[in-house]
Amino acid sequence: MAEYRRGAHTVYEIHLHLVWTTKYRKPVLVGDAATRMRDLVREICGTHDVKIMKGHVSKDHVHLLVSIPPQMGISKLLQMLKGKTGYKIMLEFPHIKKHYWGQHMWARGYFCCSTGNVTDEVVAEYIANQQDDRDDDFKVDG
Repeated sequence: MAEYRRGAHTVYEIHLHLVWTTKYRKPVLVGDAATRMRDLVREICGTHDVKIMKGHVSKDHVHLLVSIPPQMGISKLLQMLKGKTGYKIMLEFPHIKKHYWGQHMWARGYFCCSTGNVTDEVVAEYIANQQDDRDDDFKVDG
């Protein structure tokens, strides 16, 4: 049986596969920028009780398998993730800011799928096999 999460008045298991891309699919998430991206995503998710089950920062997109609480809206979560990470990455890495104008690092939209159609293991395996790196649960390319 699955491990259910609990709130004050709820018991839940809401798992989502999320993907969002850099604008123009530019491969700017490499090296320190990719590692910083991972740290920012962990920080944002941690403050909003979003549990990261698997993650992968690629050069031009980010994959996450997350467990969210029922009060967390998907669009609100992506708005926070894309907004805060884009702002901080461009602030801390001026060479990335040169690729974009108008303070928009991320492409419009995102992909979101609940893991009801496939098992969490299939999605986690897919994310894990993107590339290899040192950190087991949240990998970084570059």
